[in-house]
Amino acid sequence: MRNTRARRQQILQCLIELGSVQVAELVDRFGVSAVTIRADLSHIESQGLATRTHGGAALVRTPPQEQDIHEKDALNLPLKERIGARAAQLVQAGDNIIIDSGSTTMTLARHLRGHRDVTVMTNGLNIAWELANAPGVDVLLSGGVLRKQSLSLQGSQAEASLNAYSFDTLFLGVDGLDLQFGLTTHDEAEARLNHRMVEHARRIVVLTDASKFGRVSLHRIARLDQIHAIITDAGIDDRYREGLQQLGIELIIAEATP
Repeated sequence: MRNTRARRQQILQCLIELGSVQVAELVDRFGVSAVTIRADLSHIESQGLATRTHGGAALVRTPPQEQDIHEKDALNLPLKERIGARAAQLVQAGDNIIIDSGSTTMTLARHLRGHRDVTVMTNGLNIAWELANAPGVDVLLSGGVLRKQSLSLQGSQAEASLNAYSFDTLFLGVDGLDLQFGLTTHDEAEARLNHRMVEHARRIVVLTDASKFGRVSLHRIARLDQIHAIITDAGIDDRYREGLQQLGIELIIAEATP
């Protein structure tokens, strides 16, 4: 494999799945030289994701355990409310948007209840319920299999439900955001659906509090160069501010209301 970025992403995926990798095994897998693999591992180490070992590398950051939606709702709630309120300011009358399931994106739904002439598609039962009595918001609920831990619909039916639509904006929640590995989540089916959402929206806006930066969950949703803006709080580290600026991603800080 000659594509450096793709190869390094796959090596990182191996690290996440296996915990460690060996240079000789990676040479056989990717058909490149040991010198190239060592350079790849050094690059991944420089991102703080792995540490070099004799003959290979080991994962430094184990993906965090998933919490259910009720536990997530209680975490960093004031920050999430500010992020949701700021995201709602980006939504205009006539917009057709997707809101991904999640605790941060649910705060966006809460702040959309007073909007008019907006169409929302979502795979989140909690988000659909939040907007059920919003007179100016039409709600499209994807089909699919209910994942009770996240109150989200997913699977082939949910993915197929996107095929007939093109949306102005996707508001996406994530479990992890890393400059090297991109946007990640805990569940494979959710990652596939989120990836399809990215393909069906003209603008991708990620909603996440600063605690998610630097985390890598097992399943990747998208590369960072596929998104347009991130709404977060003032706790974001300077390294990520600079990295996002270099990628040309708009960074929106949700400030506290005076």
